[in-house]
Amino acid sequence: MTVTGIITAIVIGAIIGALGRLVVPGKQNIPIWLTIVIGIVAALIGTAIAGALGVASTKGIDWIELLMQIGLAAVGVIITVSAYGRRGLR
Repeated sequence: MTVTGIITAIVIGAIIGALGRLVVPGKQNIPIWLTIVIGIVAALIGTAIAGALGVASTKGIDWIELLMQIGLAAVGVIITVSAYGRRGLR
């Protein structure tokens, strides 16, 4: 993996993570770095699922893959907010 690949993964992860946070209603009290990590993981898992389903390579924008990634990021944000919130109450 090159430096350009790492930077691209961070940027795409930040975008996917931010979109995932926008989908989840309410305020999420998690740091931005955690949002980026959630976005990167969601993007990787979403790409793998789209590849397994055969919808990863389409002409133009891969809308199905993008929606999978955003959905996974939203689920990741929900799980992280609930776990992160419980940790803060102790």
